[in-house]
Amino acid sequence: MGDLKALARAAKQRLKNDFWNDCKKNFDQNADSARQRGVSEIKVKSTMKGKVISAIRGEKDDEFYLRVKKMLDEEGEVSDAIGRLTDADYYQTLSYEEKQRYTLELSNRYLSALAKYRREKETTKIIGG
Repeated sequence: MGDLKALARAAKQRLKNDFWNDCKKNFDQNADSARQRGVSEIKVKSTMKGKVISAIRGEKDDEFYLRVKKMLDEEGEVSDAIGRLTDADYYQTLSYEEKQRYTLELSNRYLSALAKYRREKETTKIIGG
């Protein structure tokens, strides 16, 4: 019951703070900006929708994504990204099979983070300039 009350309180706060009107205004401005630049409005709106959903759910970027983002911002895409992201101390404790599984999972997480990073950069480029 407490969770439901917290969700209702958060929804009421969004209404009071004019959250939805701000979202609509941002959607329209970004769609107009994309249209003027000859870029897909649908792609921009989809990205904006994802950001709104994340804001409503209270999701924040996880620590792994922030590490990947920092690495990409500072050095760009590097050939040894998985090696740089590997927790060496933990990796040494694993068996051969576990190391293979860990590397595969890390690689999948990196590819997901890289795709998210590229979407954010593309959207920022479209919207910001």
